[in-house]
Amino acid sequence: MTNIENRKFIALDISGKNYLSWALDVKLHLSDKKLRHTIDEDNAASNDERATALIFLRHHIDDGLKYEYLTVENLLELWQNLNDRFEHLKAVVLPNASNDWSQLRFQDFKTVSEYNSTLFKIVS
Repeated sequence: MTNIENRKFIALDISGKNYLSWALDVKLHLSDKKLRHTIDEDNAASNDERATALIFLRHHIDDGLKYEYLTVENLLELWQNLNDRFEHLKAVVLPNASNDWSQLRFQDFKTVSEYNSTLFKIVS
């Protein structure tokens, strides 16, 4: 069991609340490992590259999502299914974050750390 790779970042939550940051982390990690092309349509990736990327992707999703997409063996299909399921969050999260940002006032907080915490929550 010592060969199991530790998670590089937080796994995709079944609710999808962290999808936007998760998708960016996946793209960056795959780029670092020279596997970014495996999630692009019409790619010429080898079977080994696809398998490596699929294992990585499945390792970084919630167990509930793993069971839901248990029969999906194609990396591109899994990536597209997750994208279709959670991409709409951009339309929901961005307006809420913009609204929170416009109403953020330093004087509404008792300490600087409370302000910073709220600020970082909006930014993320």
